[in-house]
Amino acid sequence: MTLLAAALCAQDRPLASLPYTPSLEPAFLDRGVDPCVDFWRYSCGSWNRLNPIPPDQARWSVYGKLAQENLQFLWGVLEQAAKPSAARPPSQQKIGDFFGSCMNEAAVDKAGGAPLNATLDAIAGIATLKNLPPVLARIHLQSARSNPVFGFGSSQDFANSEQVIAFASAAGLGLPDRDYYTKTDAKSEETRAKYLEHVARMFELLGDAPAAAKAQALTVMEIETALAKISLTQVELRDPYKQFHKMPRAKLAAMTPSFGWAAYWKTIGLPATGMVNVTEPAFYAEVERQLKRRPIAHWKTYLRWHAAHNRAPYLAAAFVQEDFDFFSKHLRGVQAPPPRWKRCVRLADRDLGEALGQVFVARTFTAGVKGQALAMVTEIEKAMDADLRQLPWMSEVTRLKALEKLHAMVNKIGYPDQWRDYTALRIEPGDFAGNVERATEFESRRQLAKIGKPVDRKEWFMTPPTVNAYYNPQTNDMNFPAGVLQPPLFDAKLDDAPNYGNTGGTIGHELTHGFDDEGRQFDAKGNLKDWWTKKDADEFIKRATCISGQYSQYTVVDEVKINGKLTVGEDVADLGGLILAYNAWKNATATRKLEPIGGFTPNQRFFIGFAQWDCGDERPESKRANAIDDPHSPAEYRINGVVGNMPEFAQAFACKVGQPMVRPQACRVW
Repeated sequence: MTLLAAALCAQDRPLASLPYTPSLEPAFLDRGVDPCVDFWRYSCGSWNRLNPIPPDQARWSVYGKLAQENLQFLWGVLEQAAKPSAARPPSQQKIGDFFGSCMNEAAVDKAGGAPLNATLDAIAGIATLKNLPPVLARIHLQSARSNPVFGFGSSQDFANSEQVIAFASAAGLGLPDRDYYTKTDAKSEETRAKYLEHVARMFELLGDAPAAAKAQALTVMEIETALAKISLTQVELRDPYKQFHKMPRAKLAAMTPSFGWAAYWKTIGLPATGMVNVTEPAFYAEVERQLKRRPIAHWKTYLRWHAAHNRAPYLAAAFVQEDFDFFSKHLRGVQAPPPRWKRCVRLADRDLGEALGQVFVARTFTAGVKGQALAMVTEIEKAMDADLRQLPWMSEVTRLKALEKLHAMVNKIGYPDQWRDYTALRIEPGDFAGNVERATEFESRRQLAKIGKPVDRKEWFMTPPTVNAYYNPQTNDMNFPAGVLQPPLFDAKLDDAPNYGNTGGTIGHELTHGFDDEGRQFDAKGNLKDWWTKKDADEFIKRATCISGQYSQYTVVDEVKINGKLTVGEDVADLGGLILAYNAWKNATATRKLEPIGGFTPNQRFFIGFAQWDCGDERPESKRANAIDDPHSPAEYRINGVVGNMPEFAQAFACKVGQPMVRPQACRVW
């Protein structure tokens, strides 16, 4: 059996425990590549050859492989939980019955599109605009994928970080981003044509004749294009001030008199009074214009499409395949749908993530690992403290505020202090579509119930098995789920050098987000507040512009370049995070004599450990799609773009001026 065949076979069975891969693996190096010419390929060349992109993936990486191993482990947990037993605790019964209903593909196919009937009947009953709001409210409560017309939910008040208020946002699109509707290049034109065909085929699956389906697809495209053109771009959305327009709900109602907000709010369970942040007022002006100019039949057509689009992944095979063919195969280049087990595990993690996460944490995450991770966070925060105290371009006024913010930052490691309660969520063993619908509404109402209440600063926005991390500027906290603190990302068996290069770089990355182009605009308590002097803000912008200019020169695929203004926050965090991790590692090991291991000096092990977190490859279609709306640069530039700005790297590998990994004018913010 070939290595690839063995790997694919291993993907088709659940895991009893997570496999071990060290966070620095010499076998993954490509020693035929000069590290001073292309450090990412030197560090990852053999990993990429040994780990081709699986057919059901748009990209494949160390992160993706670990995420799949976590899924395989959860698969085993869910299979066991799905076995009927009087001894099952309530939480295991819920996750087991949810998973079991999802895995019953025969029953799902037998149901066909019937789970949509109640929603379609409600849409069919809309006779005038007066009937629209309560129907739209019900659709919103049960929409996990896209919100037709607009979005409405809850979030932290930008001006008062202790309070949750209502948010009315721009939404209403079926394609992933507004740029898909507005760009005029040949590829975008092709995608819009394919989208029209896809929407028409979905209408045919709902029972419409081909000619009518094509006409209705054009109506959908007209409405979505109008909404897209007035929506903010991804770069504009990086400015929180552009999204903060707090007003009484009555003012929003006055802005859109054609929409019956009172009926909408009544259906979702909110009073008509109170404050709302209208993130994009111009968008709501366009919603009003569209409501006035279009016949009600257009809105019924549009809602039918979004109802099918939202629920397609949970319906019979014909809906699933049609949805896959456009959104995964065409947009991302994915060759085959993921196996049923993987889809069902992901849904269980999405809809019952903290119930499932309790089992994951109990079986994979020790107190020792949590303590080690917290100790590393502490060292990196010390490094940031030292950096802030000596920055030559920052005034004392701003420096004191920056230190205040750093010392107020909260670190959350592994899992929540208090697990979410799913008691009120009804899960029925044989009702997959109904379970997804009820779980979605359960979460929607949980979010809406926050409005008018204090912020819960202990809440997590990722589930424990997630292979990722995040910084939240409004709560000023870093969050590292148990799923990302596993080998080969965090490896308790290895020396500090690769661990600081890998996980330390991630910790530094999240910490630096508190001081990137977005995060720096929030104060220590999470309020949107300008705490910078103008001179210091200008100095920050000048240094950040150096980085965005650097990354804007890199090619993503074909003629597409990185949008450096979109990726600047992540690029600043990548560079600042690794500098912090390097300094923290040096401080933490200052009293030790570090020896070479495996033919590599400690400094070399640090940088190889950093690079090998991002080994991987991505399909060209996915690269093109991510260039539109992903704020992260492609893998090779997240490595090469960083080390080229660090003289410590050049020293470690004896790189010379003029070689590609030594930038003649290094950029640095933090």
